[in-house]
Amino acid sequence: MALPKAIEWVGGVDGFIRFIDQTQLPEELRLIECRDIPTLREAIRSLRVRGAPALGVAAAMGVVLGAKDAGTSEQAFFSRIQEVCEYLAASRPTAVNLFRALDRMKAVAQSIRGRPILEIRQRLLEEAQRIRAEDAAMCRAIGVAGQALIAEGTGVLTHCNAGALATSEYGTALAPIYLAHEEGRRFRVYVDETRPLLQGSRLTAWELQRAGIDVTVICDSMAAWLMAQGKVDVVITGADRIAMNGDTANKIGTYGLARLAIAHGIPFYVAAPSTTFDPSIPDGRAIPIECRDEEEVACGFGRRTVPVGVRCYNPAFDVTPEKLITGFITERGIVRPEAGKDLSEIFWIRACNGAESL
Repeated sequence: MALPKAIEWVGGVDGFIRFIDQTQLPEELRLIECRDIPTLREAIRSLRVRGAPALGVAAAMGVVLGAKDAGTSEQAFFSRIQEVCEYLAASRPTAVNLFRALDRMKAVAQSIRGRPILEIRQRLLEEAQRIRAEDAAMCRAIGVAGQALIAEGTGVLTHCNAGALATSEYGTALAPIYLAHEEGRRFRVYVDETRPLLQGSRLTAWELQRAGIDVTVICDSMAAWLMAQGKVDVVITGADRIAMNGDTANKIGTYGLARLAIAHGIPFYVAAPSTTFDPSIPDGRAIPIECRDEEEVACGFGRRTVPVGVRCYNPAFDVTPEKLITGFITERGIVRPEAGKDLSEIFWIRACNGAESL
């Protein structure tokens, strides 16, 4: 099964980033060759590159890109690296993977400070490639961990896009779907269109159709009725940041789906790699929520659907409380949240001791 490569590095230390322009899908599969930091930041802000894991990869590769014109003196080089990291960190606030990747790249550079600049640049490229490879491996492992949730004839509902376009490969929420499909099971995936930017209908449906998976798009407001009709057996979404108590930030509309799933007795799973769990955030109240331009709601895709002068509220994410989540599908197994328990105990300690399913 050929999955699209959302983002990759082309060439050596003087190379460039190549990524799919996701704003053009599904009508056109356009590749952008990104050779400077302003272009990358604009791509992140405009959602040409999107998805929490993919943003981490993009940020790491952005540091490599910024190092190309960082000068030959050590002071100038490290000053430039810091500048690039601060510039990219200001692009989008919610997805923790972006910040974690930047911190990791800075730490790698500092660990070999004093070595020749070219050697540091090469090491940064290796680290960025390692971050991408690790993400791809984690996504595959998430698929292995979660594919048993999708039996023959299952109806799966997902929201937004948490597939190969949002990661290095396979995706998070879509990884169990891809693995179940590889096992030969037949099932149907329902995809919320995901207002206001339609990441579900434009991106997820595009991915699943290319993979030969039975996919049906619904309007966001149809989910409750779909559940009431008995067409949904499991809901699987991705995540942009998970607090240590299990509260989860994901694309706006996820919280409502979780409430609906509980009301209809349907299990609600969040698929995410360990890099999306943020030990610095105690609960969902501390997760920064990005609010985007009102015009994305009022004039989406070039046609005005809201009267001029009427205000629009456009938060890009919401927070689903831990108590609504059946489990977290991670690269280390399925984590079952326990009321009042900190995930640093449930996830990190037990997982590091080698538990397969928690």
